[in-house]
Amino acid sequence: MPSRIRILSESLANKIAAGEVVERPASVAKELVENALDAGATDIRLEISSGGRRLIRISDNGHGMSGEDALLALERHATSKIKDDHDLDAIATLGFRGEALPSIASVSRLLLKSREAGALEGTEIYLEGGVVRSVSACGMAVGTELSVEHLFFNTPARLKFLRSSETEAAHVGDLMVRMAIARPDLTFSYVNDGREIFKVIPGTREQRLQRLIAKDTPLFPVEGATAALSVSGFFAAPAAGRSTTAAMFTYINGRFVRDKVVQHAVMQAFRPVLERGRYPLLALFLDIPTAEVDVNVHPTKHEVRFRRQSQVHDAIQDILSEALSRSPWLKKSSEPVSSRASSGAPLPPLQAPLAGREGVQQALDRFMAAPERSAVRIHESPPDYAKPAVVSWQEQGTGYFSSLSVIGQFQAAYILCQSETALVIIDQHAAAERIRFQQLRESFLARRVDSQRLLLPDTLELSFAEADTVRRYHEQLQALGFELEHFGGQTFMLSAVPSIAAETDRARLVRDLLEGLTSLGASNAFDTVLDDLLSRIACHSVIRGAHSLNRQQIEALLCQMDRTDFAAYCPHGRPVSQELPRHDLERMFKRT
Repeated sequence: MPSRIRILSESLANKIAAGEVVERPASVAKELVENALDAGATDIRLEISSGGRRLIRISDNGHGMSGEDALLALERHATSKIKDDHDLDAIATLGFRGEALPSIASVSRLLLKSREAGALEGTEIYLEGGVVRSVSACGMAVGTELSVEHLFFNTPARLKFLRSSETEAAHVGDLMVRMAIARPDLTFSYVNDGREIFKVIPGTREQRLQRLIAKDTPLFPVEGATAALSVSGFFAAPAAGRSTTAAMFTYINGRFVRDKVVQHAVMQAFRPVLERGRYPLLALFLDIPTAEVDVNVHPTKHEVRFRRQSQVHDAIQDILSEALSRSPWLKKSSEPVSSRASSGAPLPPLQAPLAGREGVQQALDRFMAAPERSAVRIHESPPDYAKPAVVSWQEQGTGYFSSLSVIGQFQAAYILCQSETALVIIDQHAAAERIRFQQLRESFLARRVDSQRLLLPDTLELSFAEADTVRRYHEQLQALGFELEHFGGQTFMLSAVPSIAAETDRARLVRDLLEGLTSLGASNAFDTVLDDLLSRIACHSVIRGAHSLNRQQIEALLCQMDRTDFAAYCPHGRPVSQELPRHDLERMFKRT
C-alpha cells in the first residue's frame, strides 16, 4: 500500500512559507527595508511600479555581501542574525527568521546585486520562481540592490487577491512612513511610478514626525521610565484625533508593532479626552529589555508577547496619563488678563464669602447639584466632593481657564470669555461634568468600596477560562465589592456587587471585568469599569441645558477647571471649550 505521507518539495514549501511572509507588495517592501536596516544602511531608496506588482526595487549603502553569502541568503532558514537558541531571547535585529528572501524569490523574478567593502566587484544573482538562473559579477558601489519583478507571476490565485495599483501603492507608502519614523537618523526615499513621493534626511524625531504625519499639527512630548520599560515620543492634542488607528505609531525596541496590550494602554490613557470611536495621533517608542519581550510570535513580527504584560500596560498608561493630565495644548498664562484686573475691585480669595453671604463653593455646589451622593455609598460619611483647597485668585490666575476674562453667557448654556488673542466658548455642562467626575473618582478610590448584597443572587454560567479567572482573582474581586460563590461545575452565584454598580447589567459587568482581569490585571480592569460608571453618574449629577450663572459662579467654575486633570475634555471625551482666534473673526467681517 503506498504511503500517504510525503515530504513536500522545496519549491512548494517555499510557496507555502511565502503565503505567511508575502501577503502583498507592502509585505515584500517591509522585509527588504528591514534587511537594509539590519545591514547598517544609512541611505535607503525604495522604488515601485504598478503598485509593486511589476517592480519593487530597494537599494541601500549597507555593508553588502560576498558572492558566497549572497547565494546562502537565498536558502531557507539562512541568516546572519542569530546563531543558537540563546539568541532568540535577545533579538536586537528586525529580521532573524531567514525566511524572507527565499519566500519572496519563490513567487517572483528576483535580481540580487551586492558588494561588500574591500571587494573589487559585486555579485549579481537572478532567480525565477525560486530557481537560480544565473550568477555573475557586476560593478556597483558597496551595498545591496534587490529588484522583485512580476510578483505572484507563478501563483495567479494570489495575484487576483491584490487590490488596485493605487491601493497597493498606498500600503507601501504607509510602510515607508512607519520605517522612516522609526529611524529619524537615516535618509529614506520613496518613488512610485517614477515620481518621488518623499525623501527625508536625518533630523530629530519631532522633525521627522512633522514632515510625515503631523503637518501643521502641534506635537507634545511624552517621556518616562519604570522598572519595566522606558517610554518616549510625541502626541497631538485630542482635537487632532482620527476615526481609525492609522495615526497611532507604536514601536518596541525600534520595531513597529500593532499589539493589543500597547494599544489598550494608549486608549485607556486617552479615554478621558477622546470621544468613543476616535483614536489619537501619536508616535510612541518603548524600550524594553530584549529578554522581556518575545517578537518571535508570527512571521510578520507585528505581534509581540510580554513576559510581564500587566507591568508594561500599567507603565504605558501611567506615563501617558501624566503627560495628558497637564493638558499641554492649553495655553498657560503667568498672570490674569489685564481686563480681569480692571473690571472693578480686586477679586476676593476663593474661600471668602460672596454677595448674599454665599461662598464660591456653595455657589458652585448649587450649580452642579449633588444627587450623586445617594448613588455612591462608602463606609465613611459622604465627603464634600466639591470641596476645594484654600487657593487665592492670584494663585489660580496662572491657569488657562482662570486667566480668561469673563464676558457672560449665551443661551444660559455656554460661557463666553476672552483671552489675549481669542474668543473662548465654554460648554458649562461639560465643564461641570469633568469637575464632578474627578471629584467622584478621587473620593470613591480614597475609601474602601462599599458592597451591596443582592436580594436574589444572580446565577452565572461561566466559561472554563472565566471560572479559572474567578478562582485566581477571588480576593481581588472581593476587595472590589464582588462576591462570587462556586455553585458547582462552571456555575457561580453573584451575591453582592459594588454599590455604585447595583443598578447596572450585573452579569455583563462581571463578564467584562473577568475579561479585563485575564488580559490586563485587577487594577486596570476595574478602572475601566469604574470610569464608565462614574462618567455616567457625573453626567446625570450636574444640571443640564440652560442654567443661568452669575459672575462669581462662573469664576468659581473656571478656577475649579484649572485644578482638574484633563480639564479641556468631559469624561466622555467631548471638548469643554473652543477658541475662535481674533484673526478668524476679522476675516469673517472682512477686516483682513
